[in-house]
Amino acid sequence: MASEAKLKLALASASPRRLDLLKQIGVIPDSVAPSDIDETPAPGELPRLHALRLAQEKAQAAQAEPGTLILAADTVVGVGRRILPKTETEEEARICLELLSGRSHRVFTAVALKKPGGASSIRLVEARLRFKRLSGAEIDAYITSGEWRGKAGGYAVQGRAGAFVIELQGSYSAVVGLPLYETAALLEGAGYPVWTRPNL
Repeated sequence: MASEAKLKLALASASPRRLDLLKQIGVIPDSVAPSDIDETPAPGELPRLHALRLAQEKAQAAQAEPGTLILAADTVVGVGRRILPKTETEEEARICLELLSGRSHRVFTAVALKKPGGASSIRLVEARLRFKRLSGAEIDAYITSGEWRGKAGGYAVQGRAGAFVIELQGSYSAVVGLPLYETAALLEGAGYPVWTRPNL
């Protein structure tokens, strides 16, 4: 087992949002090692279980040098039992926004940490949001912005879609893509210092 001083951290995600969130708490990964997995929901899979499974699979699939902690996360937007896609087309984004308009939905973000010995820990954070009723013009403008591309549920709460949110219960950072409280706790528990790093 690597000592505390020699532990390195790899982020198993290409998301610039997750990198920015880690930097917010003074954590800069030693490497970025995105893992390529099939994110298709399993038949009958519920949103929370989908997030947990993908975070675990991303952590296991990522490649890093020995003595490295691997941090992975996945964010899923759910309406009831339905999993909304990470939108890649304007049609997908429009369908999501029309579905979310004027109603509540849940965002599940799972964060997994794989230790050098192979053991892993995982946390799941659930947030609830309610959108205003969106006009056709607002949806059109948001589609034109392109901000929805690759985003779970077709929106980015840290961007222009923040103006759609009437209510948010839970962790804002989890909705963006990485729950900071839970992430810091996992890292500290694995012997990776967050609060005592020299850059804080």
